[in-house]
Amino acid sequence: MLELNDVRKRFAGPDGEPICAVDGVSLTVAAAELVAIYGPSGSGKSTLLYLAAGLVAPDAGSVRFDGRDLATLSRRAAARHRRDALGFVFESARLVPGMTAIDNAALKLMTDGASRAEARRRIVPLLDRLQLAARVEHRGAQLSRGERQRVSIARALSNDPRLVLADEPTGSLDSQRGAEVLTLLAEVCRERGVGVVLVTHDPAGAAFADRVYRLRDGRLEATRAPAAPFETPAGR
Repeated sequence: MLELNDVRKRFAGPDGEPICAVDGVSLTVAAAELVAIYGPSGSGKSTLLYLAAGLVAPDAGSVRFDGRDLATLSRRAAARHRRDALGFVFESARLVPGMTAIDNAALKLMTDGASRAEARRRIVPLLDRLQLAARVEHRGAQLSRGERQRVSIARALSNDPRLVLADEPTGSLDSQRGAEVLTLLAEVCRERGVGVVLVTHDPAGAAFADRVYRLRDGRLEATRAPAAPFETPAGR
């Protein structure tokens, strides 16, 4: 499904010197597979996700989805690909203030043209599966951090994407709530045949992964889970 082939991406550093955030990375992700990528803050994990999503183009190598090189897509086709094929989960749940949990979860469907009633009808089974049935009419401020993150997972999965890209989805949660969120994300994605790329500094993520990698100096290395969370380097 997703194929990164010898991908490289550089950015200008503070002193003008190039920084190689991603250096010759090759990676494949299949349906219903969860791949965890570890590394400290500033190691290039988010850049790797942006490349996988087609939000930034590689300087070298290719990013393919179902055989299509994302760099060859028009701006409109790339936006349609991200809207239809991808779901995104971030460290912050990014709920719309004042909206209920069910309307936040259904927002992607309504943006795509579904009526509010139809979007709500379609999202209810997913919210039930994510253990939010009793909280659907609660607003963001009334939900715990873990519940808000589960709402964001429901929103990411609402339109049946092929791939979910999760950027530090448990970074703002304690270990128990983080494990609960990862458990549900892994279970629901596997039930639906959705691939997942999870980037994190939390070793708990490896318990749910089919493959685990570490990003070091822009290079991806197969590894086991670290014994403890990666520390953020001084000055980052």
